[in-house]
Amino acid sequence: MIRKSLCVCLVCLIAQIAYPQLYKDPNAPVEKRVEDLIRRMTLQEKVEQMSMTGLGDFVHSASAYGVCDSPFDSLEKIVEQSVRAKRHARENTRLGIPPIQIAECLHGQLAYGATIFPQAIAQGSTWNPELIEKMASVIAYEASASGVDQALSPLFDLIRDARYGRNEECYAEDPYLVGEMGKAFVIGMQGNPEQTRTGIPADKLMCTAKHFAGYSLPWAGINLAPASLGEREMRTLYLYPFEKAVKEANVYSVMPSYNEVDGVPAHANHFLLTQVLRDEWNFGGYVFSDYGGISQLYNFHLIAKDKAEAAERAVTAGVDLEAARPDIYLNLVQLVQDGEIPESLIDKAVRRILTAKFKAGLFEKPYPDVADIKKRVHLPAHVELAQEIAEESVILLQNEDDLLPLDRSKLKNIAVIGPNADQVQYGDYSYTRDNKSGITVLEGIRKVVGNEVNVHYAKGCNISGLSQDGFPEAIRMAEKSDAVVVVLGGTSVILSGLGWGKGPGENEVGDPFTCGEGYDLTDINPLGVQRELLQALKKTGKPIVLVLVHGRPWSISWEKENIPAILEAWYPGERGGMAVANILFGQVNPSGRLNATIPQSVGHIPVSYDYKPSAKGINREPGTKEQAGRDYVFSSPAPLFPFGFGLSYTDFEYSGMQVSKKVFGKESVDVSVLVKNTGSRTGKEVVQFYINDKRSSVTTPVMVLKRFKKIELKPGESRRVVFSIPYIELGLWNSRMEFVTEPGEFEFMFAKSAEDIQCRQTVEYVEN
Repeated sequence: MIRKSLCVCLVCLIAQIAYPQLYKDPNAPVEKRVEDLIRRMTLQEKVEQMSMTGLGDFVHSASAYGVCDSPFDSLEKIVEQSVRAKRHARENTRLGIPPIQIAECLHGQLAYGATIFPQAIAQGSTWNPELIEKMASVIAYEASASGVDQALSPLFDLIRDARYGRNEECYAEDPYLVGEMGKAFVIGMQGNPEQTRTGIPADKLMCTAKHFAGYSLPWAGINLAPASLGEREMRTLYLYPFEKAVKEANVYSVMPSYNEVDGVPAHANHFLLTQVLRDEWNFGGYVFSDYGGISQLYNFHLIAKDKAEAAERAVTAGVDLEAARPDIYLNLVQLVQDGEIPESLIDKAVRRILTAKFKAGLFEKPYPDVADIKKRVHLPAHVELAQEIAEESVILLQNEDDLLPLDRSKLKNIAVIGPNADQVQYGDYSYTRDNKSGITVLEGIRKVVGNEVNVHYAKGCNISGLSQDGFPEAIRMAEKSDAVVVVLGGTSVILSGLGWGKGPGENEVGDPFTCGEGYDLTDINPLGVQRELLQALKKTGKPIVLVLVHGRPWSISWEKENIPAILEAWYPGERGGMAVANILFGQVNPSGRLNATIPQSVGHIPVSYDYKPSAKGINREPGTKEQAGRDYVFSSPAPLFPFGFGLSYTDFEYSGMQVSKKVFGKESVDVSVLVKNTGSRTGKEVVQFYINDKRSSVTTPVMVLKRFKKIELKPGESRRVVFSIPYIELGLWNSRMEFVTEPGEFEFMFAKSAEDIQCRQTVEYVEN
């Protein structure tokens, strides 16, 4: 054993004498730096680069691991640990290879003191990629100040089942909308793709696209459960956003999902990780395992007999790095020595990891400075952006008799009631739920009305509890008020993934966590006695505005029938209370649009706008609206609120649809529509463009979103919105699993929502 160690050291010494340290030359080409470094590395050192440890643990280890994760702590402490770990790596390890410091950055860095932006589901309902790009750039600027090199964000999963707890981390149900929002996030965080092909700019972070793929449609809505997907559906819906991330945003890293598809867990799926990702898409980054995802191959999915076989299956499939702690991949050394796998397979993975490190400038980056935290983090402009995103995310679902906006001059007293009225809710992957960190709806209303209106507050009930002891006080507050704002919703575990392997968990007031990773539901009605509270308040006869603060679509059939005004706010970030108040009193015109279809009940799941022609039942007559007692015995299959829906305090009129060519070949077609603000307020409209392939060789949805644009118009102002549609975007995956555009007729549609088509024309594609 001693002789073997001496031989390894001798080989390393000879390599260092024979070759200058080209890998330390910042002016040398990345490819040459990588190759120079790999030939100097022992097998053990290579495998360590494929492993991960904690930032604070790095300096106490004799190994030089490839990645370190940031602790869930204050920014100042993260800086201290970052400096120690990176200095130790550069100065005290044999080759001086710095680790990639990663952090969760879904809606702000997961660290005390960082700006908390609206949760991803709220980002999606803005339908404004430009805002999300700005937000991601700010998050990168803040996180890089504490030494972070890579974000484990964003998600490219789809919202397709409201029971699933991680819906709050997703942008939308539609792959095109998800792709556009996720692409904007990656470009904002990493930088312009043309630039990032050679390197990551200063103050930017590498991104991780997750979860690859088909993760968010689990069996029974349960996190980690299998997804029943055929290859055509997988490619059409679930792979499409990731392809945009790779090809159009140049994302640096991809994370496989925990689940299985067709019997193959993603961490052992060669088809996904090699055939699709690398051979078809030419992905040049590295594959970063989800935490414990490789160990699950033998202790959860049961497709490997031990850790060694799990390591072999994962690395062979294409997983380059194991998270979260050195474990399974340490077996790779013995597997190579025993001839079970070739060392060239290890070299391939290490080459990808090192390429990312050199492109990100890790060998030359200055160490973070704690003095920069106050200069760069939670700046007023960042907080203002958080509020702007929140204001654009809130969706006005209902506004009977124009109850909103509320007129302060006509109010003497207003009641603000509900379990989320005086409690901030940020969602999963946030570091706190302390009211001192943000503005509640109650506080926002008080700031807006000042001394003009008396504000009366009562909690009424807890989020999930069954006690109605707070009802009398809530009713008393309502009875002495001119209007009532009721803020209902849910609560998510802070930090990340803490729902795993535990009981339900509770927040500070004893409410079980109801959303987030590991918190799935069998019922999507309002939780606990929240509906009963609302019903009791309705009996007072006072005008009621319902505000929902939560992380998943709820079935609010009773509320739709009985409450005149409803706002969907999702988890709106640290300035969410201010955003909601500004909308309630008309200082901001709501412009959010539904990014997920709202089902009538849990029994209506799955429900989405892009259903197939046969999805609503054989009894439905073409061209007629679904009626109760036809497809379901006691219900219509129609959604409660459709995808793309959202009201405004003004009105918009569509006219003058134009198509550049009614018959076209292998070219692009320009489509346009004139949009006019016919109301009395300035407002923002989301112009949505859909297509329908009228006849096809395989079934296609009744409509598919292809473009959207959010525009702002003053009263009486008109604007023509133009989209260019390449013929290839009318394609489908045919019976031979080839992506082709088939000759035939297509319906082009401009719409306010998936159920509110404003104008349409039929065009024809012909092969040249």
